[in-house]
Amino acid sequence: MKAGASKKPIENEDQDSFLQRLGPGLITGASDDDPSGIGTYSQAGAQLGFGIGWTMLITYPLMAAIQEISGRIGRVTGHGIAGNVCRNFPAPVIWSLIVLLFLANTINVAADLGAMGDALKLLIGGPATLYVVVFGAVSVIAQIFLKYERYVSILKWLTLVLFAYVIALFLAKVPWGEALKGLLVPKIEWSGPFLTTLVAILGTTISPYLFIWQSSQEAEEQRIDPDKKPLKQEPQKEEEEVKRIRIDTLVGMAVSNVIALAIILTTAATLHASGKTDIESSAQAAEALRPVAGALAELIFALGIIGTGLLAIPVLAGSTAYAIGEGRKWPVGLSRKPKEAVAFYSVLALGIGLNFTALDPIKALYWSAVINGVLAAPIMIVMMLLVRRKSVMGDLVVSGPVYWLGWVATAAMFLCIVGMACSMMWSGSRLETTA
Repeated sequence: MKAGASKKPIENEDQDSFLQRLGPGLITGASDDDPSGIGTYSQAGAQLGFGIGWTMLITYPLMAAIQEISGRIGRVTGHGIAGNVCRNFPAPVIWSLIVLLFLANTINVAADLGAMGDALKLLIGGPATLYVVVFGAVSVIAQIFLKYERYVSILKWLTLVLFAYVIALFLAKVPWGEALKGLLVPKIEWSGPFLTTLVAILGTTISPYLFIWQSSQEAEEQRIDPDKKPLKQEPQKEEEEVKRIRIDTLVGMAVSNVIALAIILTTAATLHASGKTDIESSAQAAEALRPVAGALAELIFALGIIGTGLLAIPVLAGSTAYAIGEGRKWPVGLSRKPKEAVAFYSVLALGIGLNFTALDPIKALYWSAVINGVLAAPIMIVMMLLVRRKSVMGDLVVSGPVYWLGWVATAAMFLCIVGMACSMMWSGSRLETTA
């Protein structure tokens, strides 16, 4: 009896310990499947079918490595990526990256808000523009007025909405043999549409705002905890903290890729199989599911767009604000009250406000992912240089398999961008010759 009584608390303690390890990595991975990402994966599945599923297996170790490196930069140094770049590189480097990040995130936030408005209109009718304003306001108010611990807790619970897409998958009639073949046997085409889609997928799964967010959140959790110092000041905690970051990141990226794969398989089994390949947005994908997979699948898809948007918008806007604030060496942090960090929250509000423009949300959903893919490569190079500098990381420089996987991810991103550019030039020259 005594043995049984002592076993339960130990099990509960282990479970609590595991859940406590999940934070920045889980939220980062879940926010990766934002409405823009859902639109990209829906397009990929509708246009290319099961043959694009293999990308989810390839991207998992690459994104897990680069995100672990991001988290370690923040935890070891006490600063996010932008804060480290401004301290170790000339000013033009940090500002060129910030401008590009601001551009990509502005387009991404605009696209996500537009998709959320369209999804709610699909469910209840009414003006999509009004819903965009409401969603934007809710995102700003939540970041400003909720306490940091409560805010992070809400973001964690919002990750559960992603499993709506697993439900949608099982509502579709999937030929699992064909799906498994697409997952395990890479199918590559030398064409502009295929390579552009490949860059869009990489740009969605390996996105600059994810690097910024995870590194800054690791730094912030260290700042708000009086018992924590930057890891390079207490290297004796390296093993424990790196293990926590690794578990958090592996789980977060696994959630991200499983959901992305579910979306690809769902749209491949329904839309691609029925010849519906001209999907241009996540809301359009939800609407298109009704005649082939039923009203319930449409409902689940639309609710998922809204839920993931509520999770991703704060991360997108917050990463922009973190980057600009750290680049200017302003006080930053979700744990600060507005009066203590006016510049931080002013940038955040401006970043969301700028999204109410004439930008076409349908085109933006797809091209924001492509822009993120193009932007990711230079940021990844800067990160890989930072983690090998002792002046930055102290004795805790990153090495081993994670370091080399980081370079593989960087090289893969560059090669896809070059391939896309060459294919577009080749297609353009063919059109001119034909004309």
